[in-house]
Amino acid sequence: MKFFRSRATRTKPSPVSRARALYQSGRYDQAEAEANAVVEARPVDDEDVPLALTIAALSIGAQGRHAEALAAYDKALPVFDKIFGADHWQTLKLRSDRAQQLASLGRHAECEAESAAVVRAANRGTDPEMRLVAAAAGNGVVFALNAQARHVEAEALAREALATLREPDRLLLALWLGLARSLNGQARHEEALAEAERAQELHRGLPPEQRGQEAGAVDLVAATALLELGRHTEARVRAATAHDVCLASFGPAHRRTKEARALLDRIDGA
Repeated sequence: MKFFRSRATRTKPSPVSRARALYQSGRYDQAEAEANAVVEARPVDDEDVPLALTIAALSIGAQGRHAEALAAYDKALPVFDKIFGADHWQTLKLRSDRAQQLASLGRHAECEAESAAVVRAANRGTDPEMRLVAAAAGNGVVFALNAQARHVEAEALAREALATLREPDRLLLALWLGLARSLNGQARHEEALAEAERAQELHRGLPPEQRGQEAGAVDLVAATALLELGRHTEARVRAATAHDVCLASFGPAHRRTKEARALLDRIDGA
């Protein structure tokens, strides 16, 4: 998920700027180390600590260590509650990101419940960032619904969220892919493939720092649609691309890498 605005205008680079740059460039192990160094070196109420905790948790999750990432979010939440308050957009954003790790651990009902709670809280807020927090948490609900085979609900929610977004960013891409997944789940594979190809164009146009976290996602959704349409050769090419990209970006333990590997095995066994 994108980083939202900082708490204040800075006149010099933040101590966490290197960690953020490493994360955005896909160097997740180094980003984790840099962020943890900031946390260890500064008092818990320092203004850089919340962002450092966020980067550390995101970086751990991006390496496929989803249980550790969940623990990192659980460590960060009391800090955010103390500094910002439970209803602040930064605390709600952290909860939304944490819910994604629940999904990666297969705890989809919990992800749905937590993401929906964040949507409700964000919709009550007045800060301009709350709209993005609500949309991001809504994406978590869409993912969880698809994972529970509640594809009609997922489609409706994805379309509703997409209608409110205009900025071409990673969040729009994620919701678009959630829509394509819901269509695949309803055996509407031609439509799913069309949405995946539109998402591909969006992905290509994003800046590098936003493309990385969705690496392999478009090819994975497209490969699923192609397989169900009987286009096995094309499906295998897209699935192999997804797997290779995910393996290089996130490692073998990441949820998306495992999903791509399972799809490849399914294609090869067909």
